[in-house]
Amino acid sequence: MAEALSQPTLVVRHKGLLTAAIMLAMLMQVLDTTIANVALPHMRASLSASQDEINWVLTSYIVAAAIATPLTGWLSDRMGRKLLMLSAIGGFTVASLLCGMATSLPQMVLYRVIQGVCGAVLAPLAQAIMLDINPREKIGQAMALFGAGIMVGPIIGPTLGGWLTETFNWRSVFLVNLPVGGLAFAALVLFMPKEGTEKRRFDMFGFALLAIAVACAQLILDRGQGEGWFESAEIWLYLGLGVSAMWMFVVHCATAQDPFIDLAMFKDRNFTSGLVFIFIIGITTFSGLALLPPLLQNLMGYPVIDTGIVMAPRGVGTMLSMIIVGRLVSKVDPRVLVLSGIAISAWSLWLMTGFDLTMGTWPIEYSGFLQGIGLGLVFVPLSTLAFATIRPHHRVDATAMFSLVRNVGQGVGISLVTAVLAHMIQVNTSELASRVTMDAPQIRDIPGMLSGVPTVIAQISGLVQQQAAMIAYLDDFWLMVLVTLASAPIVLMLRRPKLVAKPDPAHAMAE
Repeated sequence: MAEALSQPTLVVRHKGLLTAAIMLAMLMQVLDTTIANVALPHMRASLSASQDEINWVLTSYIVAAAIATPLTGWLSDRMGRKLLMLSAIGGFTVASLLCGMATSLPQMVLYRVIQGVCGAVLAPLAQAIMLDINPREKIGQAMALFGAGIMVGPIIGPTLGGWLTETFNWRSVFLVNLPVGGLAFAALVLFMPKEGTEKRRFDMFGFALLAIAVACAQLILDRGQGEGWFESAEIWLYLGLGVSAMWMFVVHCATAQDPFIDLAMFKDRNFTSGLVFIFIIGITTFSGLALLPPLLQNLMGYPVIDTGIVMAPRGVGTMLSMIIVGRLVSKVDPRVLVLSGIAISAWSLWLMTGFDLTMGTWPIEYSGFLQGIGLGLVFVPLSTLAFATIRPHHRVDATAMFSLVRNVGQGVGISLVTAVLAHMIQVNTSELASRVTMDAPQIRDIPGMLSGVPTVIAQISGLVQQQAAMIAYLDDFWLMVLVTLASAPIVLMLRRPKLVAKPDPAHAMAE
């Protein structure tokens, strides 16, 4: 009943318009994590960069965003969320303009760093504001809307980036942010209430340790494959620095009077379990996004635009699922929804293990749609459970940590499937090649084979490599099935919160 509804932490007059504004800002940032990927070959030629050098366009953004994300809580207290949000949107939009005007690789890397720093706070702030402006009973619907932006953005990013690049040029993937950023900025000026600030001491030592640990983790994930992983002294250096910094950070936060991160929020079992879960979801969700485009384009010959169209049902499934789950999460045990999502996600990945090079588009579209349904069933109730019992004054720090762990999970997932793919291609090529001998009837009967015609031999070699790569992709899909199923026991650690709660007297009202 309406009278039983709890009060939101932050009361605003135009909640719908404010929600639209912060979602627009967040979607702009989320899109930029993938929209530039397809434009890299065009950037490389325009900026006169090598293959290794152009990858820093992506690496610089990812590392900068990872380092800046934990700063969200402190900056929010010192500046106020409205000023911080406006500063981040303005900085991100200006940096996008500069990226679109860059004439050299150093300029591009510098502007991408600025983009990463400014964009890092947008998703945590958006999630924290949506948690605060909705009563506890409506948090499920709010997280459904937030999740739609987080999950659908990376899916449509490559498609939009490919269309912009082919229709206009690579600079348009950055310049498209200008009208979006301008609209979001104007809407927030009008609809976001001004909040008070809090004098919070900045723990420089704690931040430096966390920044080193996060940067090393991202550099390992980003450069590991190219450097041969632990065969490289560079990777060992990152690992040693990262582990040492993280150990010192935990000890420092446990003993310091005003640490950079208040470890008390990790005492909330739902939040801590949610972090572990979202890490695994990051692995399984975005590894599929990393595998499908090269599979479709390199092995099956799909153009960039067609690849995006074939993958579109995944986004449709996600949005549809989140709309439905947002209404169910307050009526059905969220843990049941999460388990259902895990089962459907695992089923979709199992269907992907049956892919072959001669199939049509239906298996890709159907499995993608199911995976989108599963993601919605997992993400919305998981976000609701993770933040259901967290203290209000921990929300911004908690959402920043949630975003950071999700992003690290994405990096781990992409690196994992990439490493497994490369290894299994070698193993499968060796295994298949050992069976392709002159004694085999299928080989002996090929016209021109016995006389050693070079074109015939090259054709057979190409087929062997193609089949080896396809089997390697299927091996990766099997791995994701197992990882997804292995996450199911974590659901047992989550507690179902009370659906109706009394207003918290500590909740602040917007002035």
